[in-house]
Amino acid sequence: MRLEEKRLGLDRPFVVRSFLFLRNALTLRLGFAERMVSDAGSRQVRLIILERLPTTLLLFGTADLLLFFLSVFVALVLSRQYGSFWDRVFVALSPTSAAPGWFYGIFLILIFASWLRILPFGDLVDVPPPESRVLYALSVLKHMILPTMAIILSAIFISVYSWRTFFLIYSSEDYVELARAKGLSGRTIERRYILRPTLPTIITSFALMVISLWTGAPIFETVFNWPGLGRTLFQAIGLFDIPVIVGSTVIFAYLLAITVFLLDILYALVDPRVRIGGGHKQ
Repeated sequence: MRLEEKRLGLDRPFVVRSFLFLRNALTLRLGFAERMVSDAGSRQVRLIILERLPTTLLLFGTADLLLFFLSVFVALVLSRQYGSFWDRVFVALSPTSAAPGWFYGIFLILIFASWLRILPFGDLVDVPPPESRVLYALSVLKHMILPTMAIILSAIFISVYSWRTFFLIYSSEDYVELARAKGLSGRTIERRYILRPTLPTIITSFALMVISLWTGAPIFETVFNWPGLGRTLFQAIGLFDIPVIVGSTVIFAYLLAITVFLLDILYALVDPRVRIGGGHKQ
């Protein structure tokens, strides 16, 4: 027992152990899995995670980008048609975004995979995988349709409703009325005087939405049998593989930190009032 404590560093002071654990986490020295193995047969937690991480980034990155641009476009359209039929539809359906993505995923699988049989139930590619790179990429895209639709359905109504409200608020500002009086076109006014000052608020709302989507990855990827980091964490919990659970949690924490870090960079790019380095105009 004493030798095992010394090997694991548990005989050192708490502060020293904390910094050692932090160093190991930053360098991805996550130890060895107890029961799980990578596709190459390795028990290193780092390799197990790095094999699954790209597929998670592919799915959620694609779905989040589509969700963002689609929501902005629809919100801008509805802000011009306040009180119209489709505006009332999106307002009425906004509470449906309280349900997670995997909830919609189950119904999409039942409709498009089980009933209509036009899309696959899940997984990454067809079995056996196509040998051609082009056919392999097309197979991956086909398998991404249902999970991407589930993610978009779970968030688009509340995001469109919120962002359309922001656009309506900014469109009633005095400088917007002045731009209209000067004879500027509607698209120019939307781009310069409504969309741009609203972007920081929209990006913040979107970042929080992305974080909430990340937290639901384990169940979501399990529903679609998607071989990503979320499904790996779900499997590790079922196998009581503590090193993989800890390692997956660390990686998810990194992803959340990177999301917040990118949010600060986007602020500097879209908001002219934010200056990198704290410089001041003379």
